[in-house]
Amino acid sequence: MSQPPAKPPAPGQNPADFAREAFRRLATRRIAPTPDNYREIYNEVAGVPTVPAAAAAPDSGAAERVLAEFAGKLAETPGEMADLGRRFTRALTNRDWDTCARNLAQLVEKPYRRAGAGNIALTVPAEGAESKQLRELLSRTLGFAVASLLSGNPALVAEAEALGAAVKTGHSDEALGEIGARLKQLCYQIEIKSGDVGEQQELLLRLFKLLLENVSGLLDDDSWLRGQIDAVQDLISGPMDQRALEDATRSLKDVIYKQGKLKHSLSDVKVTVKNMMMTFIDRLGSVAASTGDFHEKIGGFTERISSAANITDLNDVVAEVLRETRLVQAEALKSRDRMLEARQEVQDAENKITQLEAELRHMSELVREDQLTGSLNRRGLDDVFDRETARADRRGTPLCVALLDLDDFKRLNDTHGHQAGDSALRHLVKIVKDELRSMDAIARFGGEEFVILLPETTLDAASQTMTRVQRELTKHFFLHENDKLLITFSAGVALRVANETQEALIGRADKAMYAAKKAGKNRVVIAD
Repeated sequence: MSQPPAKPPAPGQNPADFAREAFRRLATRRIAPTPDNYREIYNEVAGVPTVPAAAAAPDSGAAERVLAEFAGKLAETPGEMADLGRRFTRALTNRDWDTCARNLAQLVEKPYRRAGAGNIALTVPAEGAESKQLRELLSRTLGFAVASLLSGNPALVAEAEALGAAVKTGHSDEALGEIGARLKQLCYQIEIKSGDVGEQQELLLRLFKLLLENVSGLLDDDSWLRGQIDAVQDLISGPMDQRALEDATRSLKDVIYKQGKLKHSLSDVKVTVKNMMMTFIDRLGSVAASTGDFHEKIGGFTERISSAANITDLNDVVAEVLRETRLVQAEALKSRDRMLEARQEVQDAENKITQLEAELRHMSELVREDQLTGSLNRRGLDDVFDRETARADRRGTPLCVALLDLDDFKRLNDTHGHQAGDSALRHLVKIVKDELRSMDAIARFGGEEFVILLPETTLDAASQTMTRVQRELTKHFFLHENDKLLITFSAGVALRVANETQEALIGRADKAMYAAKKAGKNRVVIAD
């Protein structure tokens, strides 16, 4: 060997230390760990004079025995170190010194511990807290989250649960390799299943659209059902998310409930009309019967007049004729009055039916949007606020509210007219909607004031969002009769505290908004 002898180790070192250092130098110098090379490096570390090869020949197997014993002990350790020990043993058996060198190179990177006085033992490093946490998270993700999403496929559920259990117990390279291959195959199967489910959903959606179009074609233009069908068609024609579906379901439930009450009233009115018609027919029958009896009596009176012997008999007949005539006249007058009343009741009922049908159509067309701007109205704001506060309380997430007011809106109306003011409001809402997320909502609070709900948003993030909207509004000029008009707004932002009502929250945002007005307008101020 060309290396100079190393400085003798410090007192207190032992042969195990020398052996480990000899292994390390063999690996770092990329020297084949043959017995002769090992003995020479060991002597160099221990500070022992180099013995000629011929003199050392009788003990040439000692180093090989030490290596074999070391590899055997290494194979008895758990985990990855055992695998390294087995590979080391096979290399020694085959006298494959290159493989031994590579194993030693890997070995020098492993930690070791003191095992009693003067001894050194290799140890498998304990799994770190982060590794344990990741292993546990992966196991739970596969065993619970992924398995629950595959409920329609028992085979994939079983595989996901089995992989979740295997992740907890697999530590060796072979086990982890097998888990990786199985996980890759599971992902491939999930991808195929997702494509099938997506195709099924698309076909069902097409079928639903065809059904709605067919039903819509059968309805009259003024049918009270048309509003509901139009609302559902608008929903499924655009991108759908959970909030949009919840909003549509809640709105339709409310409309259907109110329509049910109106339909019940409408049915009652129709029954009343039927009863009045029956009464009218009964009265006509009574008149006909009275008239028939009268005609029969008149015939009898004619015979009595023909057979009358004197004036007295004639007077009696005339008196009876007058009495019967008065009775028939009274009955006819009574029937006339009753028919007039029935006629009026029928007209009132028809008016009531027309009114109820108009209300049904109105209920069908009833939406939670402001008709001018397309933003939510106050009723829509109440619904969304109740839903988002409940979600925020349940999940423990922040909920912010911004109240904005157009700057110098009165001057815009006075200078360019109310139509320009209306167009400016629509322009503002469009810019705001373009900048907001799908979970956010804007509602017209009154006049030129708007409330923006920002779920799952911190106070600083909400302020930054409103500032970004202000910048976008200044980039996009409002056009009125080919004139470019710059419109701005001032805003106050408030973070909802626990159990805070809508009125109190918007009140704080309103104070911050007025502070922004006083500070020079076109600003965003955070509420206290």
